[in-house]
Order: sequence, then structure tokens, then C-alpha cells
Amino acid sequence: MGLAEKQCIPCQGGVPPLKGAEIEKYRAEIPEWNVVNEHHLERAFQFPDFKSALEFVNRVGELAEEQGHHPDLLLSWGRVEVRIWTHKVDGLTESDFILAAKIDRLPRRAPAS
Repeated sequence: MGLAEKQCIPCQGGVPPLKGAEIEKYRAEIPEWNVVNEHHLERAFQFPDFKSALEFVNRVGELAEEQGHHPDLLLSWGRVEVRIWTHKVDGLTESDFILAAKIDRLPRRAPAS
């Protein structure tokens, strides 16, 4: 089962964050994301205008609520930056990679009216 088919699992803390080879195993499924200092995932998405970027942010927000796992989002004209990590362990867990894979599958254009 690929990451995008899995569900995020709420973290209760008390588990160590992923490191080294564990991170690389998951990263292979989300090659467009950057792993920063083995602490968080980052990716920037480009859009033709502010409205398209905002619609994408709203889709990410709906997904985050559904999964119970919430990324940091920075919205600007034609650009959305997404940063994901598990706050309770101050690092990466499998759920971070699951959310990233699910975000990659979101449509980047508004549905046709």
C-alpha cells in the first residue's frame, strides 16, 4: 500500500522521530518534497494567480481536517508553501509522509463549473 492510501495516525508523543534510512524509505514516494534537517518536509506549489493558490490552500485544509494532521501553509500570489512535521515529537513521523503524498494527489485547478 502506498503512502497516499494510508491514513494519518494521531501522535500521542513519546516516540522518537524518524531518522536516516527510515526517512529515505518514505521520501522515495514523495520525491518533490524536501526533507529539511531530518525535522520537517517542505514543498512549494506554483499557481497562475492568487485565486488558484487560495483554492489549493482550502483543499489542503479540508484534507488536513479529514486526516487530523495539520501542516503549516504560506499563501502568496501564485504560490503556496507547505511545511509538515509532527509537533509532539518535534520531527518526522510516517503520518507526515502520508499527508505529503495525499497533498500531492490534490487537484491544482478549480473544478470546471
